[in-house]
Amino acid sequence: MKNSNFPKSGWTGFKANFSSDAMSGFLVFLLALPLSLGIAGASDFPPIYGLLTAMIGGILVSFFAGSELTIKGPAAGLIVIVAGSVAEFSKMAPSNVTNLSEYGWHLALGAMVVAGILQVLFGILKLGKLNDFFPLSAVHGMLAAIGIIIISKQLHVLLGFNPVTVEGKPMVEPIELLMELKNSFVHFMAHREVVIVGITSLAIVFGWPHVPIKAFKKIPSAMVVLVVAIPLAMVLGIHNVGDIKNAAGEVVTKGYKPLLDFDKGLFDILGINVSFAGMNNAGTFIKYVVMFALVGSLEALLTVKAIDMMDPWKRKSNYNKDLIAVGIGNIVAGVLGGLPMISEVARSTANVNNGAKTRWANFFHGVFILLFLCFAVYFSNLIPKAALAAMLIGVGWKLAHPKEFGSMIKIGTDQFAIFVITIIVTLTTDLLLGIAAGILLKIVLHLFRGTKIGNLFNSLMFIDDKVIELHGAAVFSNFMKIKRKILAFGLDQHVVLKVEKCTFIDHSVMESLHLLEEDFRDHGGKLEIVGMDKFVNVAKSKHHLAAKKIKKQP
Repeated sequence: MKNSNFPKSGWTGFKANFSSDAMSGFLVFLLALPLSLGIAGASDFPPIYGLLTAMIGGILVSFFAGSELTIKGPAAGLIVIVAGSVAEFSKMAPSNVTNLSEYGWHLALGAMVVAGILQVLFGILKLGKLNDFFPLSAVHGMLAAIGIIIISKQLHVLLGFNPVTVEGKPMVEPIELLMELKNSFVHFMAHREVVIVGITSLAIVFGWPHVPIKAFKKIPSAMVVLVVAIPLAMVLGIHNVGDIKNAAGEVVTKGYKPLLDFDKGLFDILGINVSFAGMNNAGTFIKYVVMFALVGSLEALLTVKAIDMMDPWKRKSNYNKDLIAVGIGNIVAGVLGGLPMISEVARSTANVNNGAKTRWANFFHGVFILLFLCFAVYFSNLIPKAALAAMLIGVGWKLAHPKEFGSMIKIGTDQFAIFVITIIVTLTTDLLLGIAAGILLKIVLHLFRGTKIGNLFNSLMFIDDKVIELHGAAVFSNFMKIKRKILAFGLDQHVVLKVEKCTFIDHSVMESLHLLEEDFRDHGGKLEIVGMDKFVNVAKSKHHLAAKKIKKQP
């Protein structure tokens, strides 16, 4: 496909695609508004700052992004890390600090800023290819674990509870939250009005996509939840409305708090952000910097990869440039008090489906959020927490959907084992250890199947013109070099990849090669893979992308 067929970019593209991009940006805004508020609240951040992040991700980051159709903003996939950081940093507060949650929030912002700097460095060092390193089964396991954690926490909120330990401290561990669910379900009648709002909202979240009227499907289910849940909560008398008081405790405004009434000024936030170096436990700070940078970058890259496949014009994003853009956005958001951002998959998918053509759709989505912040000042406290919880449960369900488990079983018992061990370790420890456990298990399985240690991170290739001959094993940990050599010829060329001298090809490589075949086909070229008929699937799987080993010679 020729570049001349692509929608125009820049200011020319703004004018040429104004109607389609502005309309898509508005529809994405309707989806982003409630989700951004809910994600911030679930992350133990003031809800206003979820919208701040979405605004920055739209208005600022769209000018730096390396992808055309992704939407930048706060993501449910980072709730676990953000809430965990606030909780752990709160425990490190000096004895004279009274508001522990606020203290933890501001130290989390410091970690975000440093993580954003790391993401910019990742892009400068051209580490956007990192998404090819992580085994797909471990990545899916990490996302499924995040979904389970989101559901386990938000179910309590849906039932009107904020689960606490015996000592009266908030629960943050996933296993604790899951174990406590039995008590919340047993005593849900104590908050029956909240439950009515929550169950009604949940029914809309799961039922709205199945409404048979096509025109209604353009309206995000999250917006329908707000339209129904806010008046329902008012009728039941459980809306979140509070008085605004001055320093003397006198009521200044009755009943509502403006969205633009930020909790802290810029310099107050900056003052605490720069104080992270004096913390007693630098290890905790470093851990969350790594988690923000690594998990956020990985999720962002995977989203860009997925949206590239959906792009009607099959444009290829610049992963490194997009990492730099997200890093810049996270630095600015962290300085101003917002949540970390990524290229968010649900909003980006909606953007493609709504007919967006260029990155201006992301910009318009940010503009609409800014207008909302400026004029809809009486809205935020009207949204019931149970309604936001229902939306997030819907997000968590998509991440941990039973079909994910079924897909892994179909691909092979080995991939299912990696998927499950990643989930278990994540739920019992944290995300970094979870994905590390998945990677370690995959490496052990490769060694067990005869892959040499030296071949794990180095692929042996012989190249003659446009023919690449692979030797040894082709696995997730050495595929980046293989992919780089293949792409060096150009997607419009006919490239031959011979694999008959390989001994083993893992699932991640099989899927990546399948996607590369499509990329070549979409751009007028061809990637011809020769010798795959000499392999058999491992783990008794019939899936065409299952890991494969060379047939034994008779």
